[in-house]
Amino acid sequence: MIESIDWIISFFSYLFAVIGSVIIIYGGLRAVITFFYRESTRTAEKYYKFIRIDFTSKIVLGLEFYIAADLITTILNPGFNEIIILGITVTIRTLIGYFLDKETKEL
Repeated sequence: MIESIDWIISFFSYLFAVIGSVIIIYGGLRAVITFFYRESTRTAEKYYKFIRIDFTSKIVLGLEFYIAADLITTILNPGFNEIIILGITVTIRTLIGYFLDKETKEL
């Protein structure tokens, strides 16, 4: 019973990490494609700000999924070292997300 619960928790942790990666990759590909399309039509400068806002929002959303994956992983290994590593990781990702979100609002 415990082994199946551990497997389910591990699966969702991995799933959230993959979803976060997919969102960031999707945002990057979308930004590149939009940039090159706008560059070929000579309208890139006008849309550059919107491309950055869209890409930054995808990065922030992807980081949120990474944080969720880390929290779920810590449920399986709730040792002191894992909690310290989780705290540092979540703090760094939260700060990155905060400043990216702040930059997006300034644009």
